[in-house]
Amino acid sequence: MKFCKRYEEYMQGRREKELPVVGLKKLKKILKRCRRDFQSQNQHGEEEGGSPHGGNRCPDRCPVCDGTFFPSLLKEMSAVVGCFNERAQKLLELHLASGFGKYLMCFGSKSQRNHGALIQEGKDLVTYAIINSIAMRKILKKYDKVHYSKQGQAFRSQAQSMHIEILQSPWLCELMAFYVNLRQSKVNSKAFVGLFEDCSLTFDDDKPMLACGLFDSTKVDIDLTCSICLDTVFDPVSLACGHIFCFMCCCSAGSVSIVDGLKAVDPKAKCPLCRQAGVYAGAVHLDELNILLSRSCPDYWEERLQSERVERVRRTKEHWQSQCQAFLGV
Repeated sequence: MKFCKRYEEYMQGRREKELPVVGLKKLKKILKRCRRDFQSQNQHGEEEGGSPHGGNRCPDRCPVCDGTFFPSLLKEMSAVVGCFNERAQKLLELHLASGFGKYLMCFGSKSQRNHGALIQEGKDLVTYAIINSIAMRKILKKYDKVHYSKQGQAFRSQAQSMHIEILQSPWLCELMAFYVNLRQSKVNSKAFVGLFEDCSLTFDDDKPMLACGLFDSTKVDIDLTCSICLDTVFDPVSLACGHIFCFMCCCSAGSVSIVDGLKAVDPKAKCPLCRQAGVYAGAVHLDELNILLSRSCPDYWEERLQSERVERVRRTKEHWQSQCQAFLGV
């Protein structure tokens, strides 16, 4: 089955939940209309004795496509990512909430969500993110094929810098960890079939990797090694660009104390890995991933926990000493 048809069938069921989608059919019609118009102009030029542009494809920088194709795709990508982030955040907040706060959240959502319902909703959101990412990639590849250009690749790079590439979303990593946590807490859970294969935490040469499979051999791998301390991430945070670091490593890279936190980082500060600016403001604490790693490698986690406590006390003491000295003018 072709991806476009499979995508339409999948998203047909999502429309009941009012989830935004990528209009693959509409975008393909724009490309077909552009190619058809270019072919007619080419034939008209040959009849008048002019030199044809050659080929059956549009030229690079096509005004017909660029004026409608990219604005439409940008709008749809923004809507998809915004909806995914919002729903994922609400689901994870509900799962991590406790006591009276959890009761209020359940009452506000007007629905009682049991263990199975939470797993199903988490699975649906992960599938929604990955299949829309595939749709965006395929339509941009189609654009480059039609136009003999690399504008599709350039647009994808631009989307990443604008933080509307859905696979960059910190909430995707959290949802994958959330699914694994719930599945482990209920041993009898069966693997989901169809579009969604499975999420798993694996260790390759002691390097942790969070992996998720989808149909057509599509796979998402998230490296859980902090690129600053070169160890498994501890108390992980994800920047808006999607890169994951230890909280204390991230604070050091942003030149702030752990007391002030990442919100105090200079807005122009860059990611230590990809060098994108303005990524600290959208940083997300990955609590579900923290739970998953603590369960999966308890010995390492306990050892790291002890050393982190000592280091945090030292850094906190230094911070308040410097604050007192600055206040007293010492």
